[in-house]
Parts: sequence; structure tokens; C-alpha cells
Amino acid sequence: MQKRTEELEYRFDLIESQLKNPEISSNYSKVQELLKEHSSIKEKVDLIRLIREIEKKITETNSMVNSSNDEDLNILIEEELKELELKKLTLNKKLSNLMIPKDPNDNKNVIMEIRAGTGGEEAGLFTSNLFRMYIRYAQRQGWQTEIINLNETGVGGIKEVVFQINGEDAYRYLKHESGIHRVQRVPLTESSGRIHTSASTVAVLPEAAEIDIEIKNDDIQIDIFHASGHGGQNVQKVATAVRITHKPTGIVSICQDERSQFKNKTKALGVLRSRILAIETQRHHDEISQNRKSQVGSGDRSGRVRTYNFPQNRVTDHRISLTTHNLTEILDGDIQDFIDKLLELEQTIKSQQHTS
Repeated sequence: MQKRTEELEYRFDLIESQLKNPEISSNYSKVQELLKEHSSIKEKVDLIRLIREIEKKITETNSMVNSSNDEDLNILIEEELKELELKKLTLNKKLSNLMIPKDPNDNKNVIMEIRAGTGGEEAGLFTSNLFRMYIRYAQRQGWQTEIINLNETGVGGIKEVVFQINGEDAYRYLKHESGIHRVQRVPLTESSGRIHTSASTVAVLPEAAEIDIEIKNDDIQIDIFHASGHGGQNVQKVATAVRITHKPTGIVSICQDERSQFKNKTKALGVLRSRILAIETQRHHDEISQNRKSQVGSGDRSGRVRTYNFPQNRVTDHRISLTTHNLTEILDGDIQDFIDKLLELEQTIKSQQHTS
């Protein structure tokens, strides 16, 4: 640990000196890169230096105990010493948590994709429920949302929706929502009262900037078409919808929400970059992980992550064995308890891997 803290301090001081260098300060992209790294390690370095100051005070206080013959004074010194030791212990624990490697995508905005799975029209209605749930959660967080592509059913459901959420640490909080979400309820059309089980898949992708993923013009095919509504009706006379196909991977991104072809193309490229970044990130996880099933937030959609049971007013997250009986509030965006517990599990797993 001491070697790592010394390396961190050295790097921090080096960055500060580089930022003062006129040759570097004139290079905007380099300055942004340095400022980002400076921000990411500043809290750790501040803690390291604060702990060092406390250790110095502990040494000085110990010497006072040994040199004083005043019993009352020694009692006061001993109390101060206990407080310093407790503070040092607390700060060391905080530093240890900070030293655990973080997901580099945690501070990014997200692209969310929700698709109706098994269950026909009922799955489409549930997809609509999930979409509203995440929009309401984003509103609670003070985040901005923007629809990129929406494909609705004729009965108020959603076949597929792709939307962006912009906010501080959006990916950190939402990444564990990826997976299969299952609903159990009695459809309105079910006269016998039989409970149906349907499912929707949720994918949470970190927004990829151009510096994260470079897409060459020769690698994409762009098709322009009319945005369509229910039954294939054209909702605009001018073709503005954009479909971009990434030839090397076969990934397709569509945006038809904007009236401007340019804006649709920009959004579609953003989604495409995010999907490619997600593939690259997953490949990296697969390479370093010997037991992929133990990973939280891997983006693997093959596993059921949460069940929403309407008759019992119950929501269960199967990864953390957490069950609540407030389904209405959950669907209104009150999902912070699930998010906090999943983040705790992620931190525990990382801590175990970090110390092993």
C-alpha cells in the first residue's frame, strides 16, 4: 500500500507541474486529459496527506504522554490519542475503498434500450412500465432524458425504446439494471383471472464519445427513410429518419425522433459508438474474469435479474435476494434501495478481488 500511495503522490505532483508548463497548457486535449486524471486522484492524495498529518500528531502526542508527570494532563492526552487513532482508522478505511479500481465508465451518461420479450402485447405494456420507471427515476435524480428511437404497439405498449439519460454518475447508478426483467400479472383480456408471465430486456450502455470509439466513414452504411407511426403510416413528408449499419460488426442504430436528419444522424452515431464500446468493454471483462457469473453489471442479458409480481405487490431482485412490497412506488421510479444494494455488492466483489 505504501508503494502505491507514494506512486500516486508522485503522479499527482507531476500532473500539477505539467499543468503549469506553458507548452502543455496550450494543448487543449492534453490539458483536458490531465485535468480529468487530476480530478480522479485528488481525493486519494488529499486523504494520504491527511493521514500522514494525523500520524505525525499521534507520534507527537505519544511523546507528550511519556514526558509528562501530570496525571490529569496525561488523561486528557490519552483521550486525544484515542480520537486520533480512531480518525486514522476511519480515514485508512476510506482510502482503502478509494484505492479499489473504479469502473472507468461510471461517470458517463447512458444509453438505455428496453425491448419487449416473451409475452406478446403484455410484454409491450410491461416495457412501457419499465420505460416510465426509468424516466421517473431520472427525474428524481435531476437528470435529463431524451428519446432516440421509439417503436410503439397499437395498445399503448412499446416494442422497443432507445433513450439517453444525461446526469452525474448516471452509468454508475444504472448499469446493474441490465438484464431480463420479468412481470407476473393478470392481463386485462384474461377473463379467467390467470396470471401471465412476460419479460422485457434492459440494456444499459455507457455513452461513448468520439475519443472513446472512432468510427471510420468507410465502415458504416447510412440509409435515410421516412419516420413511421402505427401501421407504417408516414408521420413526416420529408425523409429524416436515419439507419446506420456498422459493417465490421453488423450493429444497426436507428434514430427517427428528431425532425432534423442531421440530429437523427448525430444521435444514431452516438448510440452506435455506445454499443461498440459495450462490446469492447464486455470483451475486456471476459478476458480478465475467470468466473463471469460472479460479476455484477456485466451486461449479460441471459439471466433474470428482477421480478415484478402485481398480485402480491412484490418486487424481487434475484441477484441480491432483496424483496419489497411496494410495486407501485417502484414503478414510479423509487428504485434507489435496489441500486444501493447492487452497488454494495459490486464494491464487495471488487474489494475481494483487489485483496486476493
